Amino acid sequence: MTPADPKLLANIRIVLTRTSHPGNIGAAARAMKTMGLSQLVLVDPAVFPNSQADAMASGAADLLAQARVCTSLAEALADTTLALGVSARRRDIVSEVLTPPEASLRLLSEAPVGPVALVFGNETSGLSNEELSLCQGLVTIAANPDYSSLNLAAAVQVLGYEIRQAWLGHASWPQPEMDAATGDEVEKFYGHLETALAELEFLNPGSPGKLMLKLRRLFARTRLAKEEVNILRGILTAAQEAKQAASRMLNRDAE
Repeated sequence: MTPADPKLLANIRIVLTRTSHPGNIGAAARAMKTMGLSQLVLVDPAVFPNSQADAMASGAADLLAQARVCTSLAEALADTTLALGVSARRRDIVSEVLTPPEASLRLLSEAPVGPVALVFGNETSGLSNEELSLCQGLVTIAANPDYSSLNLAAAVQVLGYEIRQAWLGHASWPQPEMDAATGDEVEKFYGHLETALAELEFLNPGSPGKLMLKLRRLFARTRLAKEEVNILRGILTAAQEAKQAASRMLNRDAE
């Protein structure tokens, strides 16, 4: 049997957001390395680098040394085409909820064409709704409902194990059917959408949050391809230009 392609694992990114304890970062790095994962991204960690992280890494110090630190989750996911948030609680903002084996297959099927990510939240509060809005799906681990609190590194280990088992079971993976938009392209679309709706006076620019959250849910129900994002932004631009032309005509009439 042809061996599995190691490049696939190199395209799977583990993103830890707002990590409180540096020891958990080191333990997560150790969990990653045992499963062949190497891409660690930290979003606004409370303390890093730190000797406790180095101690808990126990042989995975190289992952800590090459870890990328970002100021926001949007920055960490900018070039990814698929991001799955890991949470014990189901949130309405993400339409698709996957088991660890299902998530592993999704990540590996998209990894041949570009970076994909698993996103883990803060140890105490988990992922916020804003952070989940940047993900295209949610992964839940079927823990004991009477005590579902799972240590961060343990959750990384569970997902890492499932990814490795799926990876070992497939010598090759098919190309994705769609040319998915990256996180950065989708976020630019949302920014354009908010601006256009404000200009069209459909959105209150002073409090856009609730409507934009609902619109994010709407578009999150389906993956957006690059071409689809371009079409949608073209429609928005045309609407903005029509609004501007109508305003100019009204101003001329008023004169």
